[in-house]
Amino acid sequence: MGGSGQVDRRSVLRGAVAAGAAGATAVGLSGAAASPSSPSTGSGSGSGSESADGVFDFHGVHQSGILTAKQRCAAFVAFDVTAKDRAGLSALLKTLTERVRFLMAGGVPEPLGISAPPSDSGVLGPVVPADGLTVTVAVGSSLFDGRFGLSARKPKLLRPMESFPDDDLDPAWCQGDLLLQLGADNADTVAHALRDLAQHTRGAMQVRWRIDGFSSPPRPSGTPRNLLGFRDGTANPAVTDSRTMDQVVWVTPAQGEPAWAEGGSYLAVRLIRMLVEFWDRVSLNEQERMFGRAKVSGAPLDGQVETDAPRYAADPTGDVIPMDSHMRLANPRTAGSDSLRMLRRGFNYDRGTDSNGNLDMGLVFCAFQQDLDRQFIAVQKKLAGEPLVDYITPFGGGYFFALPGVRDSSDVFGSRLML
Repeated sequence: MGGSGQVDRRSVLRGAVAAGAAGATAVGLSGAAASPSSPSTGSGSGSGSESADGVFDFHGVHQSGILTAKQRCAAFVAFDVTAKDRAGLSALLKTLTERVRFLMAGGVPEPLGISAPPSDSGVLGPVVPADGLTVTVAVGSSLFDGRFGLSARKPKLLRPMESFPDDDLDPAWCQGDLLLQLGADNADTVAHALRDLAQHTRGAMQVRWRIDGFSSPPRPSGTPRNLLGFRDGTANPAVTDSRTMDQVVWVTPAQGEPAWAEGGSYLAVRLIRMLVEFWDRVSLNEQERMFGRAKVSGAPLDGQVETDAPRYAADPTGDVIPMDSHMRLANPRTAGSDSLRMLRRGFNYDRGTDSNGNLDMGLVFCAFQQDLDRQFIAVQKKLAGEPLVDYITPFGGGYFFALPGVRDSSDVFGSRLML
């Protein structure tokens, strides 16, 4: 896949989808981090698991929805904050805390009186189930633009997401003052939570963009597959290893970050349109060489099972696993590549068809990390021009900072930020 042939084909493919094309970064499409895979379980404290009644811990040093196992359904919703001043922003964060605390625990909505509108939409019935719901709150760089007196408190590396060489970003699908990542076992639980939060924060924030996602079950086993048919997230770092999470995910003051940011995490969200009609016409051999993995088993092309480590030293010229394959570019497994690891938590999406009648589906790439520059951005630069870019189109997303957790019943989102 080199030379003028690649350029010509890419030109044809891009023209075929025209204005309807939309997508994101290729990072994470095949699972290219450095650590052995591990089942993702977690709670607000950064360890632990979902209780038998589907309730994740809301209180903790870290937010839920980061180390938490991926739920079946998700939504990523970016908002512009319309609160007029710092007091309004504080009130917004307090309201979000109260509502998320209730929604994650479940229960009977409090009645507001016979003459008032219902306090709940009722779409989940008279008792709101927890249903494995998590809501993760993150802030964008624009929240620190001076409107709320927070300019000096911005996380050190937080900024608008840049456009990489293979991107086709649509400003309407980028950035945001706040981002909510909602996940649950069922789609109606996600929709109910979003409606509840919108109802109670009306006048303080307005939706900028929204995309819904889903996590496919393992087929037949192992890591779930993306919509190109390859397993996605094979080599994620183990979330049960607290030392690894401290090195990969969580921000500390030792990095030169503001003290309030300790326990938070940088979040890269990229919306990846996959040109599936064209991908489905590519030979299996070529697909596998683009990823560097076998499609059925997920194994490296020089291995037998998904968890096998590729033997790059025995293949120095890329005769088995091409030098420009996705997994080899993203993680060459050199002495320095260990620092590139990040925790990927992506979801598939399907938005039907575009205005040209092409299928509009792809990946909501989501990665939590300690350092945007060292991790996501460094990997993305390595992937520039990879053969896979002929079949994806990055179109939106942004960089955000997932706030530290709400520590107890007297705490609220962003409490230390707003001091």
